Amino acid sequence: MNDYETFPLGDILLQSGQQLPQAFIAYKTYGTLNIAKNNVIVYPTWFAGRHTDNEWLIGENKALDPNRYFIIVPNMLGNGLSTSPSNTPAPFDKANFPLISMYDNVRFQHQLITQKFGITKIKLVVGWSLGALQVFQWGTSYPEMVERIAPFGGTAKTRPHAQLVFEGMIAALQADTNFKKGRYEHPPVVGLAAMGRAYAPWGFSQAYYMENLYQSEGYHSLKSYVEDYWDQVFLSFDANDLIAMLRTGIHGDISDNPVDRCNFEQALSKITSPALVMPGSSDLFFTPEDSAYDVQHMPNAVFQPIESKWGHCFGIGANEPDSFVIDSHLRQFLQLG
Repeated sequence: MNDYETFPLGDILLQSGQQLPQAFIAYKTYGTLNIAKNNVIVYPTWFAGRHTDNEWLIGENKALDPNRYFIIVPNMLGNGLSTSPSNTPAPFDKANFPLISMYDNVRFQHQLITQKFGITKIKLVVGWSLGALQVFQWGTSYPEMVERIAPFGGTAKTRPHAQLVFEGMIAALQADTNFKKGRYEHPPVVGLAAMGRAYAPWGFSQAYYMENLYQSEGYHSLKSYVEDYWDQVFLSFDANDLIAMLRTGIHGDISDNPVDRCNFEQALSKITSPALVMPGSSDLFFTPEDSAYDVQHMPNAVFQPIESKWGHCFGIGANEPDSFVIDSHLRQFLQLG
């Protein structure tokens, strides 16, 4: 039995102009929606993440306490639970799955939240990595609805360097002869392992590897860490689903919408709600410098870097000191209102 629910979107028209029939969002809620419907937190998922991967930040006596808040975790389209290449019928299945933008993701999340629950105000939108991109999109698309945002480990636009890393991950996967242009009959395990190897040096920092910090996770050598973790990490995912999410990330830009028309600074200036922007100090994907630029163009944003040697992955809940700092900042941020 699934531990999540689905919300039907029907036949949707995407930002690209393409249509998807009978689309849906998978989501899970934590806590109880109060009578006033004003205790809502939205916490989108990230690349290769599902709602269960967000649960490290949710819990009693944490900032995201389900005894106090009604927390909605919508699964990003393409992640295998929401509408994805792996669960969409022909002719939009597998490699024919269309591009899903951040704007699409948030627009459909808005439908879920307003139509399913009748919510008109959101206390906080929070998220990591590609989830953070969705947070920024919420802030600029629905500024009157969102009371505050807290993106961590992610920027309002995917910069060229991160785009190239994502492209490299896709290329590594597609180099597997069993990939067959996305029409594989069996999982392209060699390509999936290669994608893990391509991700490994970017997911964590130079210091993480230099100081053998992976040993704290039970790996005794770099060789065992790469073989036993990175070669396996994507094997549970459908290859086309991974590519769909990476394509969303490559095109991530909150200003790429019908209103802002790629005027990035204009889109940032529309995020008028208080914002707590928390980049990782050693993040190689979404750098502190890029976050600082975003904050500079947001009227009510605070720049709060998280000092960590865990690179981009400071935000996955695996390193307890990082998790404690993130939770502490969120707790203080929520108590402001």
